[in-house]
Amino acid sequence: MSKADLIVGIQWGDEGKGKMVDLLAHNYDYVVRYQGGHNAGHTIVVEGKKYALHLIPSGILYPQCKNIIGNGVVISPNALIEEMAQFKEMYGGLQGRLFISTKAHLILPYHEMLDKLSEQQAKQAIGTTCKGIGPTYTDKVSRKGIRIEELKDTTKLAKKVLEKLEEIAKRGIQIKIPTLENLKNELESYAKALLPFLANTTNMLWQAMDKGEKILCEGAQGSMLDIDFGTYPFVTSSTTISAGACSGTGIAPRELGEVIGILKAYCTRVGNGPFPTEETGEIGESLRNKGGEFGVTTGRARRCGWLDAMAVKYACRLNGTSALAMMKLDVLDGFDEVKVCVAYEDENGTRLEEFPSDLTKIKPIYQTFQGWDKTACIREFDKLPQNAKDYILALEKLIGVKIAMISTSPDRNDTLFR
Repeated sequence: MSKADLIVGIQWGDEGKGKMVDLLAHNYDYVVRYQGGHNAGHTIVVEGKKYALHLIPSGILYPQCKNIIGNGVVISPNALIEEMAQFKEMYGGLQGRLFISTKAHLILPYHEMLDKLSEQQAKQAIGTTCKGIGPTYTDKVSRKGIRIEELKDTTKLAKKVLEKLEEIAKRGIQIKIPTLENLKNELESYAKALLPFLANTTNMLWQAMDKGEKILCEGAQGSMLDIDFGTYPFVTSSTTISAGACSGTGIAPRELGEVIGILKAYCTRVGNGPFPTEETGEIGESLRNKGGEFGVTTGRARRCGWLDAMAVKYACRLNGTSALAMMKLDVLDGFDEVKVCVAYEDENGTRLEEFPSDLTKIKPIYQTFQGWDKTACIREFDKLPQNAKDYILALEKLIGVKIAMISTSPDRNDTLFR
């Protein structure tokens, strides 16, 4: 029996997981997305052409890959149907290449409306994408959610949704309530587009492993946004660490193999919440512009700063990371010096060597490295500038996990292996 490998974000998301999944996917029979929704975004560049993925797994760009959207994902029908359209003609279409768990939950327009309302009314907004992710997971956990398989009976589902809308209106929230007929027609359009792709994906994965086929699970967001272990409450609504791959697919913990953590050579986050190494001045602006740090899903400018090795070390332990892939090394080209947070200092001036539960009152303690230039497009470690190699080797020692892969441009092929 084979084991499922896993790619997981080690920072606050946007680490470049999509490129790494795309690069490795040709070695796998299945690529599986296990949590999150269309609030996530992967940008993949292949032969100069950009693909922006939000729900469909990155293996879709390989004809031999079967791609699964697991039960832990929450799905906006409109977003998924729109995303599917760009692959209609590729490799004969998506039939037989894309499978959706019958247990995945639906994001409907009222979820997005509630999400926006919550952000507007909050004293301290989370900074969500307002895509309806949180309210959908809330419904799921409170056992009031809608599974995608309920599209098989649109008459029954339309009545259920109408009751939910009337319930929302009774709370004094202004909401447009459609007629039952219009609601049924909308749901039927979803059913027509999506029902052909529904499957018992857990059973598919079990059978694949029993036959020795190779599976790659890909997560969305990053470990520091995990609902339990991230910078709560400024987190997402799902389990973003490696444990989420089990609950989001049905794969047992003992069936997980390699856990590859993805990190940037620097650090970014979107939305609100603590970010100890954030640079709000010229350095942050330079990282943002050179790295193209604008959200794939929302277009929002990302907050930027130096690498936080404390957070990375913490996330690596949480995930059981067996190897790291460093993205965007080339973005650090041209800086006179490059900094890394190696410890924290609390409000009393005490040095912290362990990751605290509250990051709001700590300051980063930095180690400074001499800068370098011209790492772009390099594909061999020995050809990197010595200062860049020193930076990578020092990080390995600080974190305790080997940096086995390094990306030096957005292109799939500009990646070196160690």
